[in-house]
Amino acid sequence: MGWAIAIHGGAGDIPLSLPPEKRLPREAGLRRCLDVGIAALKSRNHPLDVVELVVRELENHPNFNAGKGSVLTTTGTVEMEACIMDGKTMKCGAVSGVSTVVNAISLARLVMEKTPHIYLAFDGAEAFAREQGLETVEMSHFITPENIERLKQAQEADRVQIDYTQPIQKEAPKDAALADGDSQIGTVGCVAVDNEGNLATATSTGGLVNKMVGRIGDTPVIGAGTYANYLCAVSATGRGEAIIRGTVARDVAAVMEFKGISLKEAAAYVIDRVPQGTAGLIAVSSTGEIAMPFNTTGMFRACATEDGYSEIAIWDSPSK
Repeated sequence: MGWAIAIHGGAGDIPLSLPPEKRLPREAGLRRCLDVGIAALKSRNHPLDVVELVVRELENHPNFNAGKGSVLTTTGTVEMEACIMDGKTMKCGAVSGVSTVVNAISLARLVMEKTPHIYLAFDGAEAFAREQGLETVEMSHFITPENIERLKQAQEADRVQIDYTQPIQKEAPKDAALADGDSQIGTVGCVAVDNEGNLATATSTGGLVNKMVGRIGDTPVIGAGTYANYLCAVSATGRGEAIIRGTVARDVAAVMEFKGISLKEAAAYVIDRVPQGTAGLIAVSSTGEIAMPFNTTGMFRACATEDGYSEIAIWDSPSK
């Protein structure tokens, strides 16, 4: 048994023709955040600390759909979500509707550790963040010019958009996946296990482009987008409604437990059971196994293990 870590930056219809100016910054961000997590695990930090640290870094990267760079609601506002969970104790914390907290994942951890609750949202979550002294800023801090343009295009097409999509014709059916010219950003997550088999997971997102105000996705829903127990830790990404219906993250652990199969087999089984083109996940097991399946065109992802293996990939062919 050894430590292992995996991170993701969103899944979706990522075109193979993704230009270098959009691909390279995201790959570099994944590599840097992976290195941060590796260093923390080598220093024997608890996986809960590791996943929070890595997701904070991803939230601060403007090319991903979390923290700075979060996508916008139909009214042009930011409503961020985050969740964190410890596998051994199954303690967890989640937040939704956050618009001024620099790192929503740290607020989720404080909900877990400083309240009798699991989930806080909107004004209550914001008030708790101020009470706890977390860094807050004006909402404009999180809004990028790219996301203003993405919202405009989404509204013109009258669609709600998953993290990654390719251009479509405006006369396409209204239920088709929305796309725009610069939609290459995604939900973020991290899962980790240490040498003692302790597991943790963290996920953070800005949601969907042009989502209704008040919409809550899979990320903060325990067992949907985020879950950890004594067997594995899972972070999902994709279309939240499909992930919630499929209880994706919890099902990976359940299939491992009740079918007695490996993490990779369980993760593949779960992803195969949700609608094609809607989801991906990263997961680690208590024995250091890693799984990163997806049924979308691609998923920004990276992983590393104590034995020296590392991978950074978008499509089926990894670049190491």
